Amino acid sequence: MTDNAYDSDNSLFATQMRGVKRIQHDRADTGKPRTDRQQLNTRRLNATVRSNELKVDGLSDQFVIDVGAEDELYWARDGVQESQMRKLKAGQVPFEGSLDLHGMSVEKARETLWAFLEEATRLEIRCVRVTHGKAARMDGKRPMIKSHVNTWLRQHPQALGFTSCLPRHGGAGAIYLLLKRTMLEGRDE
Repeated sequence: MTDNAYDSDNSLFATQMRGVKRIQHDRADTGKPRTDRQQLNTRRLNATVRSNELKVDGLSDQFVIDVGAEDELYWARDGVQESQMRKLKAGQVPFEGSLDLHGMSVEKARETLWAFLEEATRLEIRCVRVTHGKAARMDGKRPMIKSHVNTWLRQHPQALGFTSCLPRHGGAGAIYLLLKRTMLEGRDE
């Protein structure tokens, strides 16, 4: 570029910028409100504090699958091998824990089942038995706890599959439940 062209461009630019005031700050206004650090810290603190008021377990009661007192229960998550489910149904997978929900309200059964499954997961237990009962209700409707357990376990992230027990372990009034395990360090399985 020659000196004349350069001077010409500078004078043209200076002419165009006449009357324009220089911006005093170098930050753009994005239109977003500024972050309130105090509010953000309060939210973070509240998120780490445990509250016993409301325990959200992710188990929905919006659509409960009604099952009969003598209905056999069977469900397997996608990807679970049929051979594993056949062994479970035949009682060939030993259960390492058992829970009895007889006589509980639906809400109490839900809390108890959730706590039981949390503990079984923590202990890396592979199979448990859950006795839900099969008593027909006074109003002639289907068994309440059995229907809810059937629905809840299909939603539980640790449940791989379940099937009604053999008669000696409770028959249609109980299920064998196969659980996911995260491999603990140093385990050979």
